Amino acid sequence: MRDKPWLMRTYAGHSSASESNALYRRNLEKGQTGLSVAFDLPTQTGYDPDDLLARGEVGKVGVPVSHIGDMRALFDGIPLDTMNTSMTINATAMWLLALYATVAEEQGAPFSALSGTTQNDIIKEYLSRGTYVFPPGPSLRLITDMIAWTVTDVPKWNPTNICSYHLQEAGATPEQEIAYAMCTAIAVLDAVRDSGQVPAERFGEVVARISFFVNAGVRFVEEMCKMRAFVQLWDELTRERYGITDAKQRRFRYGVQVNSLGLTEAQPENNVQRIVLEMLAVTLSKDARARAVQLPAWNEALGLPRPWDQQWSLRIQQVLAYESDLLEYDDLFTGSVVVEQKVADLVAKAKAEIDRVQEMGGAVAAVESGYMKGQLVASHAARRGKVESGEDVVVGVNMFTTTEPSPLTENLETAIQYVDPAVEAAAVERIAAWRASRDDAAVTAALAELRRVARTTDNLVPATLACARAGVTTGEWSWALREEFGEYRAPTGVSGVVGVGPLTGELETVRSAVAATGDELGAHLRMLVGKPGLDGHSNGAEQIAVRARDAGFEVVYQGIRLTPAQIVAAAVEEDVDVVGLSILSGSHLELVPMVLDGLREAGLTDVPVVVGGIIPEADERTLLEWGVAAVFTPKDYDATTIMAQVLDEVRAAKGLPRLLQPA
Repeated sequence: MRDKPWLMRTYAGHSSASESNALYRRNLEKGQTGLSVAFDLPTQTGYDPDDLLARGEVGKVGVPVSHIGDMRALFDGIPLDTMNTSMTINATAMWLLALYATVAEEQGAPFSALSGTTQNDIIKEYLSRGTYVFPPGPSLRLITDMIAWTVTDVPKWNPTNICSYHLQEAGATPEQEIAYAMCTAIAVLDAVRDSGQVPAERFGEVVARISFFVNAGVRFVEEMCKMRAFVQLWDELTRERYGITDAKQRRFRYGVQVNSLGLTEAQPENNVQRIVLEMLAVTLSKDARARAVQLPAWNEALGLPRPWDQQWSLRIQQVLAYESDLLEYDDLFTGSVVVEQKVADLVAKAKAEIDRVQEMGGAVAAVESGYMKGQLVASHAARRGKVESGEDVVVGVNMFTTTEPSPLTENLETAIQYVDPAVEAAAVERIAAWRASRDDAAVTAALAELRRVARTTDNLVPATLACARAGVTTGEWSWALREEFGEYRAPTGVSGVVGVGPLTGELETVRSAVAATGDELGAHLRMLVGKPGLDGHSNGAEQIAVRARDAGFEVVYQGIRLTPAQIVAAAVEEDVDVVGLSILSGSHLELVPMVLDGLREAGLTDVPVVVGGIIPEADERTLLEWGVAAVFTPKDYDATTIMAQVLDEVRAAKGLPRLLQPA
C-alpha cells in the first residue's frame, strides 16, 4: 500500500494580487496540492506601498497585500475551506491571518474549516531574515495571542512555524539549527502556557499545532539524520517538559524548502541535481518525512524564476512521489548503524547547545545578548572559509569551472522574470483609491480599539479582525502597534567575530596593502556596509563586514532597513572611504541611484560605491554606467578577492595607482 504523498507547494507571489491569483490557479491546475504565499517586503514588515521605506520593494520578492481588498483579489475563485495555504509573514502574521480568515468568512467558510500555516517565528527573524518589527516581548505576545485564538477558533491551522530554514542560510551547523529551533519552540510554548489563555488540559492541542519549517542542504545523508534527530528531540521535549502523553500530539510536523543559499549563479544547471539531492534528504526516511515540500527553481541565483521554472521544480516532486516506489516501503534506515550513530551525535551536540542557551535565560535572552547571532556569523564565516580554500567543493564555482555555453542562459534577458517597474506606481494609486472609498470613522474606531487592547493583556486577534473588516491598511495596523510596542534593532553579530583565523597569504597581502594605503592617505581606511530598503537578508553583508575588518578596514555596519538618506548621513558622519551596499531583493535600480545622488550632493565624490546582490547582467551594466565602482554577484564567492578589488577602487578614487587588481 502506497503512502499518501506530501503536500506539494511552490513559493510564489509577485507584482499584484490579481497577477499572483492567476499564477496560483495555473499552479493548482498543474497538480500543486497546496499554496505557499510569498508576500513582498513592505507587507512583511508593516509598510504600505506609498511609504518611503517601501520605495523599490513593492511586488519584488512577493505579492503586496495592503488591505482586505487585496486579499480578496489574491484568493478570488480559490475556495479557502478546501485549500491548505502556507503564508510566510512573521511580524505581520496576525494581520495577514485576520485578512485571510475574513476573506474565508466572506466566501461562507467557517474559521473551523481553514487549514494551513503562518510562518510566525520571530526569533529567527532577529537572527537571520530580518523581517521583524517589534521588540521580542511584544512579538512573543502576538504569537501567543494567535496560538490561543486558533486553538479555539481555527483548530486545523498551524499558527506558528518554528523556522530553522533561515538559520542554516545564516550559517547554522546542523546541531545549531536543531538547538536554536528547539529553544525558540520552548520560548513560544512557555509564553503560551504562562499567559493563562489556554487551559492546562488543552495544552496538548497547542503542541499538536506547532509546526516547523526546515532547510535541507546538499549533504543529504547528514540532513536526513538531522531530521531524525529533530523527531527524537521534539518527542522528548514535549513529553518531558510539557507532559504531553498523546504520541500523536507529540509528532514532529514539518514542511521544507530545500536550500536556496546553495544554488549557484555559475553553471546554474547544476542546481537541478542539488535540488533533487536536497529533496531526498526530507523524503527518503518515512519516520522523518516532510509533510509539505516546496522546491526552489534552478535559476533563483540569477533572479526571479518564471512560471516554467517553477513548473520544473513541481515536476521533480511529482516524479519522485508518483513514478518511483519510495512511498511503498517502511522506513529505509531503521537499524542502520551509520544513521543511528550520526543521529545520536547530532542529538548530543544539540542538547548541549540547548542547555547553554537555557542557562542564559532562553532564546529571547540569547537574542538580546547577541550570543546566537554571533554564533551564526562565526559559523557562516567558517563555512565560507572552507569554500574559499577549496576544502569544501562547490562544483562549477571553485572546482570544475570549465564549461560549455549553456542553452538555458544564453539569453539572460529571458532566463528570468522581471517585475514591471510600473507595479509600484499602480500599487500606490490603488491604496490611495482604497483609502478614499472606505468609512474613515470605522477605520478610526477600529484602530483606537486596537491601541487600547495593546495596552492591556487581552487577546489582540478580535481587535485585528475588526480592523480587517473596517478596511484598515497593513501600514496602519502596524503603525498603531509600533506606537504602543516600539520598534527594535537586533544585534548584528559582527562585533568580535573572527572571519578566517590565521592570516592566509592572499589576505595578508590585502591587509598589508590596506595598511600601506592608510599610511599614504594619513588615516585608517573606513568602509561603510549598508543595507538600504527592506531587504533583511543580512548574511552576505555580515560576511563582507567581517572580512573587511580582517583585511584591515575599520568597518561601520549599522544593520538592516536603512533609507538611502540614513546611509549617506552615516558616510558623512563616519568619514568613510568606501560605501558597500548589499541588496538581495531586486530593488537595486531604485535604491542605488538615491545613495549615489546623496553622496554627490554631500560632496563625497571621492568615495566609491560598490554593490553586491542578486543582480542580472543587464542591471550590472546599468549600475556601472551610473557610477558604481564595482558590482559583485553570487559568482564572486571569495571575499578576500572582493576586498582586494574594493581597496583598488578606493585607491583609484583617491588618485592613487591600483596595487592588487588590473585597471
